[in-house]
Amino acid sequence: MYEWIKALHVVAIISWMAGLLYLPRLFVYHVAATPGSEQSETFKVMERRLYRAIMTPAMVVSWLAGLYLIWAGGWILSGWMHGKLALVLGLSATHGMMGRWRRDFAEDRNARSSKFFRVWNEVPTLLMVVIVILVVVKPF
Repeated sequence: MYEWIKALHVVAIISWMAGLLYLPRLFVYHVAATPGSEQSETFKVMERRLYRAIMTPAMVVSWLAGLYLIWAGGWILSGWMHGKLALVLGLSATHGMMGRWRRDFAEDRNARSSKFFRVWNEVPTLLMVVIVILVVVKPF
C-alpha cells in the first residue's frame, strides 16, 4: 500500500505544482485585460477552474497522502522531513494567497502589477527545488 500511496502523492504534487506555476502566469496576462472585457472574463473562468478543480484537490491529496507516508514510513523524527514540512506549509500559504488574488480578479479588484505576479511566479519553483533536494538527498 505504501508504494501506491507514494505514487498518488507524486501525481498529486505534479498536478499541484503545475497549477502553482501556471496560475500566476495567467495573472500576468490578466493584468493587461480590461476589466469586464471578454478576455478578462475568459481569464476569470480559466483561473477559477484551475484553482478549484485542479490545484485545491491536488493540494488536499498531496497533504493526505504525504501525512500517511510520514506516518507509515516513520519519517516524523527526521530532520529533513521537518524542513520539508515547513516548506510545504510555505507552498500551502502561497496557494492561499493565489486564491485571494484570484478572487480579487474575479471581483475586478486587482491592484497588483504584472511584475508582482512575475516575481510570485518564481516562489513555488524555489520552494520546490529545496523540497526535492531535501527528499532525495536527506541531508540531515
